[in-house]
Amino acid sequence: MLFMYKVICQLLLITFCWSCSSDSTTAKYQSKRENIINVHDQIKGISIENVLISNFALMQIIDKYLFITDYKSANELIHIFNKRDFKYVASTALKGQGPGEITNIGHIAEDKAHRKFYVSDHGKNKIFSFDIDSAIADPAYLPIEKMKMGEDVFPDRYVYINDTLSIAITIHRLSSHDFLPVIGKLNMRSREITPMPYTINPKVKKKRITFAVSLKDSIYVECYAPHDLMTICSLDGDLKYNVYGPKWDTETHGKDFFGPVIFCGNRIVALYSGERSFTKERKSNLPTQFVVFDLEGNYLKTLETGSKIANICYDESNHRIIMNMNDTMQFTYLDVGTLLD
Repeated sequence: MLFMYKVICQLLLITFCWSCSSDSTTAKYQSKRENIINVHDQIKGISIENVLISNFALMQIIDKYLFITDYKSANELIHIFNKRDFKYVASTALKGQGPGEITNIGHIAEDKAHRKFYVSDHGKNKIFSFDIDSAIADPAYLPIEKMKMGEDVFPDRYVYINDTLSIAITIHRLSSHDFLPVIGKLNMRSREITPMPYTINPKVKKKRITFAVSLKDSIYVECYAPHDLMTICSLDGDLKYNVYGPKWDTETHGKDFFGPVIFCGNRIVALYSGERSFTKERKSNLPTQFVVFDLEGNYLKTLETGSKIANICYDESNHRIIMNMNDTMQFTYLDVGTLLD
């Protein structure tokens, strides 16, 4: 654990020195984001049939399917739908302690070249490999082990490129009650994790982030929850821009600013709130807005949905943002073919 503290301190020192010398060329301050477009009437509902899904669900596009991960499911944890018409296809990832079963499901990543997907199990500290066609065809299908994960340093969310390279949010445990998320390169063969050169903005008090990767544009983006801050880096981890929003402050104030972020073509689209996570009545205070940026972090517009959104994913082939909402209709989508121009 002492070694871990030394590594983290070295990373922070390198980042601080590098940032001080380059802030004038990389910093963007946005005092206003007032180009607001109401898209409430353009949102379309998705009717989910044949399967019950709880509010604790995440969505991803894998191959030609929409995957919905239900953390509270008693049986299968992943439900698969046709991404074009949302028809139910199959369920997989059996919940349990047995071989090939999942105890505490985490991230899902797609291996496009081999038509596979990888599922993290944070209960067993393993990543499992699923064959897409086999998982759909066989209700009793069980995956094989892909990789063991460490306990103090491990991948949380990642974009798989090949067995020796994934771009990942890696979790570095600092103590039993604290951790530091660091973007890094993951080698699944050697299990080696290499932090990116730009680790953390030295101005922030607490780093809690969501991220997205654009392999086509060779960049990734980090959006901070406790701060009104978005960071754009190259895939080698070199800082391109720190984008400071209208409510930027070095203190956290107990607010959540950014939610999940996605790339939609040549646009960065992020859920944005700037409010406290919960109201005084302990009700969830989820974001209702998408903030749209170009690939250099310049603000373009805000899309106001009028509904609280828990999670999102982007269907590139159908030009849709798919949403998991805290509303009467749980799953919805928004056609964004011309909205993001």
